Amino acid sequence: MSKNIKISLPLVLIFTLFIQIETPLSQSRCSIGGVSINFGNYNIFSPSPTDSIGIINLNCENVPWVDLKLGVSSTSGTFNPRRMKRSGGSDVLEYNIFTDTARTVIFGDGTGGTQTIRVHKPPGTPAKEPWSSQVTIYARIPPGQDVPAGGYSDSLTITVDW
Repeated sequence: MSKNIKISLPLVLIFTLFIQIETPLSQSRCSIGGVSINFGNYNIFSPSPTDSIGIINLNCENVPWVDLKLGVSSTSGTFNPRRMKRSGGSDVLEYNIFTDTARTVIFGDGTGGTQTIRVHKPPGTPAKEPWSSQVTIYARIPPGQDVPAGGYSDSLTITVDW
């Protein structure tokens, strides 16, 4: 393969969602809708990172706030870097998920330099009224990774604590 041609990789980060309920209150509950981040094409010759966003759709009842925690990469077993694995191969592509638009605070479980995301019931919502919120998360693939074309994916676990 010549190094002067542009190669684009379709990348999809797939989240596996598990809701962990840690409360004895049977009337309290939360759920999360499907979450995915699609990076689109990754150009191995670009000096710029490839950025994307994802939306966590949260629905809760009888809960004043929740903490969202994101687990380690199923491929790398770490928060930093997280890695996607090429489908049908062993090649990996490093990436990460962040809590901020500047992509400096790694979204995790609060350990290893990561931070969780606390989501409060919207102001003015009555005490026993169900509520929902959309939480934006920010993703980045660093530049300069020489990987073959293909589909890359990883699985992460989101835990909801209250």
